[in-house]
Amino acid sequence: MRKAIKILLGVSVGLVVWSVVATVGNFAIRGLVSGYAEAEPAMRFTVPMLLARLGLGAVSSLAAGFACAALVRLVPIAVKLLAGLVVLLFLPVHYSLWAQFPVWYHVMFLVSLAPLVLLGARIARSRASEEKVAA
Repeated sequence: MRKAIKILLGVSVGLVVWSVVATVGNFAIRGLVSGYAEAEPAMRFTVPMLLARLGLGAVSSLAAGFACAALVRLVPIAVKLLAGLVVLLFLPVHYSLWAQFPVWYHVMFLVSLAPLVLLGARIARSRASEEKVAA
């Protein structure tokens, strides 16, 4: 039972971290990328704007994987569940937006989600190992 709670907690924290990083990052993009705030309501993004969104998705995925792994170090299944869940949550979103964005954007975003979550977890585990060695 305790392991199941850790898994649920790790996945939940990962999803919250993904959402918070994406939300804060989106505010940053609005302020830093010229014309983004005006293009956002109609989702008429230029290529640089789309690249900024992909970069934000990458950072959000890395942070989510990192947070999940840092919380549940000895339960790696939580990170795998998080990676799969993030993809499953975004599939219907991108399906509904398919005509509004170029195919390369959807493919890049969806294909990168799980690997970047797993990479974020690997970074967290690597840092934890380095801290143990240094101690």
